[in-house]
Amino acid sequence: MKKFKQISTTLGFMKNNGGLLFRKIGNNKFEFKTKIKKIHLNKAENTHGGYVCSIIDAGAGTAAHSCTNGKPCVTISLEIKFISLTRLGDEILGSVLINKKTKSLVFLSCILKSKKKIIATSSGIWKILNYNHSKQVKVAK
Repeated sequence: MKKFKQISTTLGFMKNNGGLLFRKIGNNKFEFKTKIKKIHLNKAENTHGGYVCSIIDAGAGTAAHSCTNGKPCVTISLEIKFISLTRLGDEILGSVLINKKTKSLVFLSCILKSKKKIIATSSGIWKILNYNHSKQVKVAK
């Protein structure tokens, strides 16, 4: 089985939030993981739900990108069900299954676990974009 690789290597949202490790584990199967830090906690000292959403979106989105041979993909639908909580120092492992890939869409499901407990489940749809993402997009000032 392949080793996890850091996918948050350039400045941006996920790198600023601690990064995410990712690997392919089989045909249409991927995993990602992260460790909960103090910046990920809410006032109740549980992992913030927004952070849970972010890692699902980043990890599942990377799986969508990977199954399309590197084509850029964007989230068009993401449903998340929160089941249990995590705390400081806990490791979260996400398992992604690509359920179907068409010419323009990727349908997938994801389960987050920590300490053998299900933390959240999700399903989503990613749009496969048909342009070269290496081109810079100019932003109006």
